[in-house]
Amino acid sequence: MSAEKNSEAVVEKLSIDEMLQKHCGEFGKWQLKHFVLTNLAWTFYAFHIMVMPFADRIPEWRCVGRDCEGGGSVCELSPGEWEWVGGRSGSTVSEWGLICGDKFKVGLVQSIFFAGCMIGAGIFGHLSDSFLGRKGSLTVACALNGIFGCITAFSPNYWIYTILRFLTGFSSGGVGLCAFVLATEPIGPTKRGSAGMSTFYFFSSGIALVSLVAYIFQMWRHLYIAASIPSLLYVFIVIPFLSESPRWYLVRGRITEATQIMALIASSNGRHLPSGVFLALEEESSTNDEEEEEEFLMEDKVAQIGSIVDVIRFPMTRTRLLVAIVLNFVGSLVYYGISLNVVNLKTNLYMNVALNAIAEMPAFGITAVLLERYGRKPLTIGTMWFSGFFCLLGSLTKNVGIWKIVRMVCGILGVFGMAGTYNLLFIYTAELFPTVVRNAALGCTNQAAEMGAILAPIVVVLGGWLPFAVFAVSGIVGGAFAFLLPETHNQPLYDTFAGLVAASV
Repeated sequence: MSAEKNSEAVVEKLSIDEMLQKHCGEFGKWQLKHFVLTNLAWTFYAFHIMVMPFADRIPEWRCVGRDCEGGGSVCELSPGEWEWVGGRSGSTVSEWGLICGDKFKVGLVQSIFFAGCMIGAGIFGHLSDSFLGRKGSLTVACALNGIFGCITAFSPNYWIYTILRFLTGFSSGGVGLCAFVLATEPIGPTKRGSAGMSTFYFFSSGIALVSLVAYIFQMWRHLYIAASIPSLLYVFIVIPFLSESPRWYLVRGRITEATQIMALIASSNGRHLPSGVFLALEEESSTNDEEEEEEFLMEDKVAQIGSIVDVIRFPMTRTRLLVAIVLNFVGSLVYYGISLNVVNLKTNLYMNVALNAIAEMPAFGITAVLLERYGRKPLTIGTMWFSGFFCLLGSLTKNVGIWKIVRMVCGILGVFGMAGTYNLLFIYTAELFPTVVRNAALGCTNQAAEMGAILAPIVVVLGGWLPFAVFAVSGIVGGAFAFLLPETHNQPLYDTFAGLVAASV
């Protein structure tokens, strides 16, 4: 009888965060390997986005007629008086004549790509929370990315090219959010912020690397194949070595699979998972009243099929979602807007894109350090206002003489600040919502971000001081909205609505 009592005494129900902290390790060898392999998807995701400035570039042209004068506009010349340097196959612009009256088609393709990302983010966000899971959704998204990217290289005309770019954008919308959640969910609460901030080093590295790939493969059709094959290789070579998120298993009621992964994490980290320890949702691990526990479990059955409708239905998560939508929209608008404005500097395209990617990296490191010291909320406000301030200065400077350099520096500092915000928002948004709807919420906020990306080229076309003014207002307003959010620093990742609500009481 005493033996039975002793055995009952050692039985312990722990949430995933508690188990990581007590027995498995918050960030050991297993998490490091899983984190790196998962986030390689971000590198190849960047290929599909940043391939556009190179494939859709305007090549150099030269005069062939006696009366032709170089340095002007080809729109003022007859077709036989000029020709593309290197032939027509260098870019989509030269091959399909996307100049003069058809110049808008270049921007249209870019906007349609981001429209595809917006739709894909919502759909893959739901699929990864439901039956496909995090790993399954990432597999499908990367496979479609590679397939559509390769097929794009064989586009017979502009409109087929546009459709294929939309489909590539659709699959791209699922890569970033699925990779981020899959990489960070098995990490302990005190290490999750710093690790999450490191995610975007993979993205920036992808931007820098695609510049090299584009320099080697300067024909746009060859470039699309070279930029798409890595996504296919990732599906067959890397993804088989990834594990599904134990949190997804837990909220789906698959406790055995979740426990097996937690035991694997512990053993890989040189630790041991005691036999008397069991996984449970947060509210199960913290409640002792049988009736209360049964009530929570009934709520969990509903929560396992959670969707964006459930996020909106609860007042607490509804407010968080609306604020997160605003922050992601303005963050994306400013980030992509300033990045696109750099093209107007008329510098070497390959070096310019690479240097911009490298310039973003210090923002990620600095933000990661400050994140653990000051928390998510103050840093979101600070980085947005930092970017908004320098955009405001940029709008007040004239684009002549020495002031051109001042405006360029303002743009660099503006994108520096917003790069930190853009990175931080993934972590902050993920921590604001429970596991059962985390990817659905991220999918919704990603859709808002893609809407900002769609709008960015339109703002840039305004020219003069207006783009910087729009970016300044966006950054300042975004920082003000962040005051409405709670702080999530060192807080557990709640698995259900019940756990989230119970913690706020």
